[in-house]
Amino acid sequence: MASENSHRIEISDQQQRSLNFSDCTEVARMIVDDFGYDQSEISIAFVDDPTIRDLNKQYLNHDYETDVISFVLEESETALTGQLLVSTDTADKMGQQIGVPMEHEVLLYVIHGMLHLVGFDDTDPESAEKMRAAEADYLGRFGIEHHWERCQ
Repeated sequence: MASENSHRIEISDQQQRSLNFSDCTEVARMIVDDFGYDQSEISIAFVDDPTIRDLNKQYLNHDYETDVISFVLEESETALTGQLLVSTDTADKMGQQIGVPMEHEVLLYVIHGMLHLVGFDDTDPESAEKMRAAEADYLGRFGIEHHWERCQ
C-alpha cells in the first residue's frame, strides 16, 4: 500500500507586486516528489532587492542583490525542510531585459532554488549544464520555453 506524500509549501509575500503563486507552489511540490521526498516543508519568501541584498550579505557574505537564495534546514533520505528567498525586483528587471514575463522569471528562480535544495549545484560547467536541463524540463511542464541562455 503506497503512502501519500506530505508536502507543505508556504508562501510569504513580502513584496509589492501582484503575483499568482500557484505555479510556484505546484513546481516546488513536483520537484520534491520527483526527487523522492515523502515529506517536505518548504518556505518560499518573495522579497524585494533591498531585502534579498541584506539577507545575501547577512547569511552568505555577498553584498549584492541576487535572484534566489536557498537554504536546506533539515534533510534525510525521505524528508526535506528548506527555504527559498526570491527577488521579484530582480525577476522584473531581468524579464524586461530579456523579453520574458516576470512571472516566467519568478518561476525559473523557484525551480533553480528548489533544484539547489534537492542537491543540484551549478559551480562548474558540467553541473551547470545538468541544472539548466532540469530547469528546462520543469519550465516545459508549464508550457514555458527555457530562457536562461538569454541572460548570459
